[in-house]
Parts: sequence; structure tokens; C-alpha cells
Amino acid sequence: MMDGNPLSDPALLGEADLGRLMPMFLWVAPTGHIRAVGPTLAKLCEGVAIVGLRFLDMFEIRKPQSARSMDEVRLMAGQRLHLGLREPPHTGLRGLVVPLQDGQGMIVNLSFGIAAAEAVRDHALTNADFAPTDLTVELLYLTEVKAAVMEELAALNARLQAAQRAAEEQALTDALTGLANRRALDTALGRVLDAALRGGKDFALLHLDLDFFKAVNDTLGHAAGDLVLTHVAAVLRGATRKQDTVARVGGDEFVMILPGPVDEATITTIARRIIAELEMPVTFEGEPCRISGSIGATLSTLYERPDADRMLSDADTALYVSKRRGRGRCTIYVPGLELPEDKRGAPDRR
Repeated sequence: MMDGNPLSDPALLGEADLGRLMPMFLWVAPTGHIRAVGPTLAKLCEGVAIVGLRFLDMFEIRKPQSARSMDEVRLMAGQRLHLGLREPPHTGLRGLVVPLQDGQGMIVNLSFGIAAAEAVRDHALTNADFAPTDLTVELLYLTEVKAAVMEELAALNARLQAAQRAAEEQALTDALTGLANRRALDTALGRVLDAALRGGKDFALLHLDLDFFKAVNDTLGHAAGDLVLTHVAAVLRGATRKQDTVARVGGDEFVMILPGPVDEATITTIARRIIAELEMPVTFEGEPCRISGSIGATLSTLYERPDADRMLSDADTALYVSKRRGRGRCTIYVPGLELPEDKRGAPDRR
């Protein structure tokens, strides 16, 4: 390569200049002792006087194969080496060995390779620790920028998904009570009907209409009516399970879907609890708001092939029967159930 000491001859490249070009170089003597070291490599081994130590005592060559002597290291000249510090944090390195002439030993130039980000973090490296022509810093900057952009995109995507879920939920929710609306009811009813037709999973359908609600609105105003409706929603939530669907389908009308197994005794128990709680007065501005509820119910097991329109109609028929029989009660539909007289003469559903 060059005559004499390549790192001390003023006519040739000095150690400081070599360190600026290759901040992670090693000049290793034929005996394997380190004679000079680049500034960044010295920083990696901070607290250890590298000069004078043996190369193979400081570094472990892992690929293309291990080396136990400097003769074996010389045979790897020109090959890409994978090596690492023997002491913690065992930083992984890439290296290239270049033999020097006239028994001067060899130059080993090291770099971090793909582990650059970890090395920068572990050893608190800065831009000054890399050669001016080294693209590592720029690549790390681009990596950080990409990570920041990806993080922001992920956050934006999460916000968009949350907004979409909120919009979908709002589209399926009654604004006043927070219950499901008619659109959500249709979706839920389609789901349980499909399950019933495919796998024979039973369910019950209950139609609730409030009694004497109009009187509350007429005497105490719509604010009192809204208070009563939110109270009714709370009662229905408390009387049903998480898997049940409770929907407000009209001003004071509600429909409940109860996936099975469910029977007439269960429906009767739930309906009595609901009606009993509805009949407990709600106070508005010191005045009691008194209501009740009439319920009509039907079971999917009553039908060979359950149908949404048919079941809603039969539950409505059973509801009218409850109204006819004096309100504040539940009637379960049975085939052939008819009103005592035509619906045109049925009592006011208020």
C-alpha cells in the first residue's frame, strides 16, 4: 500500500485525516495489537484504552467464519465481515480488512450496517461521529421522518375509524333515549331471523306501548315527556340482557328482541317487571308523572318459517288485546288470536 509508517509519515495520510475519512478504522499490527483507532470506534469503547490491546480480544468475527488468529483474519481480506464487540452492549458491526505492505499489518474499516439506529441510541452518537460522505445519518433521518409520518397516519386512521364508528352508531341510535332506532331494529331482526332459519335458534319479539303518556305531555309539557321516555329506556335496559335489542320505534312505542332460549314464562316475568317499574311515578318539577305500559309478544317457535312482518303484526295484535283487557299487562300471541272487536273500535293507545 505505502512505504514506512502510513499513519505517521507527513508526506502520506495522517492518523487524524484517516479518522475523518473512516471514523471507525483500526490499524492492526501483524502481531494483532491495535496501533491506532478512529474516533467513533474509540467512543464505542469508551473507558477502554484500545491502543495496545489485541484485535481478537476486543472483537469477535462471526461471519464468514470465526477467526482464532491474525493469520485467519488476513485470509478474510476483501471479504465482508460480520463481527461484534465482545463486551456489552455487544454492538454488531460490518467490516473490511485491507492488508498493508512491508509488514505494516492491516487496516480494518468498520461500520454499523443495518444496526445503525440501535448503535446511535446505545452510544449517543451524533452527526459528527460519521464521515461527511457517510449516508447513515441521512438514512436515519429519513427513517425517523418515515416513522413519524407512519405514526401520524396511524393516529389519523384511528381517528377516522372512531369517527366512522361514531357516525354509524349515531345513525342506528335514537337521539333522545340512546336506544336502537328503527333502522337498527330492522338489522337486528334480520340477524335473528337468519339464525332461526339456519340453525333453529329461537327468539321472542315484544312490542311495548306506553299507557297514559299523552296525558303527561298534555298536562306537564314535552320536557316532562322526554324525562319519562329516558326513564323508560333505563327501565328496558335494566330488564334486558346485553345480547338483547331494545329499540324505540315511535313516539312512545318500543320493540324488544330477546334471543332464545326463551319461553312464555320468561316473557311473562320480564313483562311484569317492566310494567311494575314503569308504574313507579317519575317526578318532574315536583309533579309526579304516572304512566304504565301494555305489551304484546310473540315467539319464533310459533312459525314454520318466521317472518319479520308477520311477527311484528302478531305482536301488535297481542298489544291491542292487552289494551282491550285494561292496559298495564302483557299478552302473548297464539295462533288464531283476534281482537274482541275491529281495531277501528279499539281503545286509544295513549
